[in-house]
Amino acid sequence: MKIIQELENPHLFSQNLFQKMKQVNPAFENIEFYEFQYGLDNLIPNQGWIAIDLYPIQKIELDICQMEFYTNVKIKPIVNNRIVPDEQITQLTRMLFKGLVTDFYSTDWVNTYFYFDIRGFFFLPRTNYYSKEVIDHFGGVPYLSFEKKQTRFKRFLDIGYKDYKNANAEVDLAFIKIIEEVIKKDGTPILLTIAGPTAAGKTEIVSRLRVELEGKGHFVTSIEMDHFWKDKDYRDTHQVTGIETIHFELFKKCMHDILQGRKTCIPQYDFYTSISSHDLQGEIKPGYTSIEIEPADIVFLEGNFPFHLADISQFLGIKIVYMSDDDIRLKRKWKRDIDYRKKYDPIYFQNRYFKTQFIRAQEIYLPLMKICDIVVDTSAANLWLTDNLKNSLNL
Repeated sequence: MKIIQELENPHLFSQNLFQKMKQVNPAFENIEFYEFQYGLDNLIPNQGWIAIDLYPIQKIELDICQMEFYTNVKIKPIVNNRIVPDEQITQLTRMLFKGLVTDFYSTDWVNTYFYFDIRGFFFLPRTNYYSKEVIDHFGGVPYLSFEKKQTRFKRFLDIGYKDYKNANAEVDLAFIKIIEEVIKKDGTPILLTIAGPTAAGKTEIVSRLRVELEGKGHFVTSIEMDHFWKDKDYRDTHQVTGIETIHFELFKKCMHDILQGRKTCIPQYDFYTSISSHDLQGEIKPGYTSIEIEPADIVFLEGNFPFHLADISQFLGIKIVYMSDDDIRLKRKWKRDIDYRKKYDPIYFQNRYFKTQFIRAQEIYLPLMKICDIVVDTSAANLWLTDNLKNSLNL
């Protein structure tokens, strides 16, 4: 009877949910109830909360592990000439809200499988990046572990790089020292590949590595792997995969040149028009320019092209995945991409982030983590090294 009253009374429902959500996201402790209601008002079903069906826990756990659950998400659904949240995302959030209020879903279970983003006011599934195969690849345990200083971000709505950098200081310093040991042992020229999810901090850590290494007298350069993409129209029309998506012959030539200490030129990909400077035969198009890369003894190859492919990995030296948890990166993207860059419509951004994290983990990051040499996990404050790398460095 009490449950029915709460479902039929929006104010009672909101009050109960507000208390439950403080157990889901500690940042709600810094928010007033009326502010919580602002966000909730956008999600109240037309026929009331009683109309929302609750799926069994087993079904939800199965659904959020299926690729189809994410590929079905629409990132630009339009209603009244405005982008709106994808219906599947809205349905999931409403269902979890009702399940929490009615105790059909426990807060422990919700926290295990989901996280709640306050700025977007929606639930997202947690992505598991550590399969048994990944853990076994690194010998079962991290090489080094530090205090998890990102836990302070639980009460943050968004995260700037200064706070992020300070929280990661210990694990980043340990990583930089490992790279210095690798260079000391293997010599130069050397190619270091750094991949990782969006907003993990790849660009920033490469910049810091560059400063450290140049300070020790090294010549350092970086190459963005994304510049090797072929035109998006071609990739989409022909539905190509793997090395067929890039100017592979150009890639091989450029890697050979740079590792021989020679200047090289790479294609230039326009990220706004999605057009490459080079045609399908690898020839530069009229009116376009390539990017000159000066010779260097240390080369960073940045980007998330799958270096687990044999055709690619044969050219690479040390392979690194630099990462942090999905919820942390989402808070970084709110600050960086929405507040500062004004890069996306906020609703489009929410739909896109929800859709892509699981897909990219399955297609890119999990395969990379199964074959890479180093994983830097700043959220868990762990540095993972393969046994082969540890043995080669006498660690």
